[in-house]
Amino acid sequence: MTGKFLTAEWRHLAMLNYEVDPRVVQPLVPAGTELDAWSEKTFVSVVGFLFLKTRVLGVGIPFHRDFEEINLRFYVRRRAEDGWRRGVVFVKEIVPRWAIAATARWVYGENYASHPMRSSIEPPSDAGAGRLSYGWRSSGEEHSLDVVYGGPAAFPEPGSEEEFITEHYWGYAAQRNGSTVEYQVEHPQWRVWAASEAKLTAGVGGFYGAEWEPFLSAEPSSAFVADGSPIVVRKGIKL
Repeated sequence: MTGKFLTAEWRHLAMLNYEVDPRVVQPLVPAGTELDAWSEKTFVSVVGFLFLKTRVLGVGIPFHRDFEEINLRFYVRRRAEDGWRRGVVFVKEIVPRWAIAATARWVYGENYASHPMRSSIEPPSDAGAGRLSYGWRSSGEEHSLDVVYGGPAAFPEPGSEEEFITEHYWGYAAQRNGSTVEYQVEHPQWRVWAASEAKLTAGVGGFYGAEWEPFLSAEPSSAFVADGSPIVVRKGIKL
C-alpha cells in the first residue's frame, strides 16, 4: 500500500448513469485494464459532488479546501495478484480552480479542466424531497446537473446497479507514453437515495465530444444520490 496523497470528504454525490456502446469507451481504456460491465451493460456516469476539507500530503491549501467537482467517468477492472481490482477512468473532470486542475494533471495525468462552478444543496426532510444542483460555465454557456431525490437512504443491495456504480475503489489513468497509473481510493460503503428526477443540461457535443451526444443527451438509465464520506486517495504507481 502506498502512502496517502490526498484526504478529503466527498459529499452529496449526484450520480447520473448512462448505458453506452462499449465501442465508444474502448479506445479510452488504459493499458492493463479492461472494461467492467454490469449485466452485460457498459455504463458511464456524470457525477457532481462537493470536495470538502481537502488536504494534499497532509497540508490544507488556503482557498482550495472546499469546492465542487463534476466528472464524466466509466468503469474498468484489472486482474492483480490479490484478485480483480475494480476501478474508474475519468474522461473529464471539472473543478473551479486552476491550481487543483493543474495538480491532478501533473500527479496522475488526469484530464482536469477548470471552469467557474456553482452548487445548490437541499437535503430531503419531512417537508419534502431533496434537491442537488451542480453547474459550470464554459465558452459563455451554462451547463448543469440537477437531481430531485428522497425517501429512506439505504446501502445498495448486493449485485445491484447502485452497488456496481459506487463500489469501485481504484482509479486508472492512461499516460501519454502508453503506460497506466493506478491509485487506490479508500472510503466506507455509501448509502444511496433513489432519484425521482434527474437531468443533465449541457452542450454535450461541444463540451465532451460528438461521440457522447447520442448517449448523454438521452434520459439517464438510472440516477441516485449517495451520501458520501471521508476518503483517502493513495499515491499512484505506474503499471
